Amino acid sequence: MQTKHTLFITGAAGYVGAMLCDQFSKRDDVEQIVGLDKEPCPELIAKNPKVMFIQYDMSEAGWEEKVRAYKPDVVVHTAWQIRELYGDRALEWKWNVDGSDRVFNFAFDEPSVRVLVHFSTVSSYGAFADNTVDHFFTEDEPFRKSEYLYAEEKRVCEEHLHDMFEAARAKGKHVPQVFILRPAAITGPRGRFARIRFGLQSALSGALKGQGSKFYDLISFMVSWVPVTPKWLRQYVHEDDVADIVALFSFATPAGSYEIVNLAPPGACVFGPDMARAVGKRPITVQPWMVRIPFFLLWHLSRGHVPTARGSWRGYSYPIAVDGSKLTKKFGFNYCCSSYDAFYYTNGRYEGDVPETLQRHK
Repeated sequence: MQTKHTLFITGAAGYVGAMLCDQFSKRDDVEQIVGLDKEPCPELIAKNPKVMFIQYDMSEAGWEEKVRAYKPDVVVHTAWQIRELYGDRALEWKWNVDGSDRVFNFAFDEPSVRVLVHFSTVSSYGAFADNTVDHFFTEDEPFRKSEYLYAEEKRVCEEHLHDMFEAARAKGKHVPQVFILRPAAITGPRGRFARIRFGLQSALSGALKGQGSKFYDLISFMVSWVPVTPKWLRQYVHEDDVADIVALFSFATPAGSYEIVNLAPPGACVFGPDMARAVGKRPITVQPWMVRIPFFLLWHLSRGHVPTARGSWRGYSYPIAVDGSKLTKKFGFNYCCSSYDAFYYTNGRYEGDVPETLQRHK
C-alpha cells in the first residue's frame, strides 16, 4: 500500500514555495499540503484542492496549532524576507531568524515529522576580496560573518538549527532527518517570466523597464552595457532541479541524519562575458569601488525600493563559487542543466509562462 504524505511548506506564496506546492500536489503519494505565508495565496495554487493555505506570520505564535491538526510528515522551510527592509532590520530579523526558530521547534516537537528540509544559501560562504574564481567552496567549509544581512541571517539560522538538532538528540527527543540545501541562484522560466521582480538577471536583460518605477527605468539605462568586475561570476541552478532535489529528500528520504548540500550544477560558471552575450549586450570592466558607490546611492535614494542594501555590492564584486557534486556523488542526483543553460534557455516545466517569441530551446 502506497504511503500518503502530508507536507508543511513555509513561504508558500513565494517563488520556490508556491512552485513546490504546485508540483508536489500532482503526486499520487501526496494527500495534503499545508502552505504557510504572511502574504496572500498566489494564483498558482489558489484553487488547488490539495493545498490548505494559511496566511500567517510564522514569527508569531498561533500557526502551530493550525498546522499540527494535519500531522505533517515532511516540513519544507522556504519562507524568507530576502529583500532587506529599509530602516527596519529588527523586524526583518524577527521574521526570518525568530520565525525560522519557530519552524525548527515545530519540526522537533511534532512526532509526525520525519523530514525537515531547510533552504539556506551559498551567499553565507561570504563574498570577500580574497575569494578566487578557482576555489569552489564545499559543504565542509564554514560560513563566514558578513555585513550583508541576508547572508548573515542565513548563517545564524543554520547555527540555530544545528544547536537545536544536537540538543534534541542529546535529550533523546524525537529527531527528524534534516537536509539543508544551499542553492546558488535559482532560475528558470517561472522565475524569469512569471514573476517580474528585481534581480541581477532581470536588471541586465532590461525586464525591469516599463514596470512603473523611475528607479528601475534608471537602472535599465545604466546597464545599456553590462558592467563586469574582474572576478565576477555566477552559478545558476534550474528551478526544475530544485523541485526534484526537494522531492528526493522529502519522499525518497535517503540515508543521513543531518546533511548539508550545495545546489550548483557541475561545469563552468557564468562569467561576465557570458552574461553579456546572453542578454545581447557588451561587457564593460569596472572595479568594485565603482559598484559600491551606485549601490549605496540607489539604496538610500530609493529608500530600499532598489534592493542594493549594505554589503550586497560584494556579491557583484567578488566570487562565490561552490562545489555541488555531493548531490551526485552521495545521493545519485544528476542535474538537468548547466549553470549557463539554466540561465539562458527557457526549457522547463513552466515554459508555458514564456511568450513564444522569447523562448530559447537548447
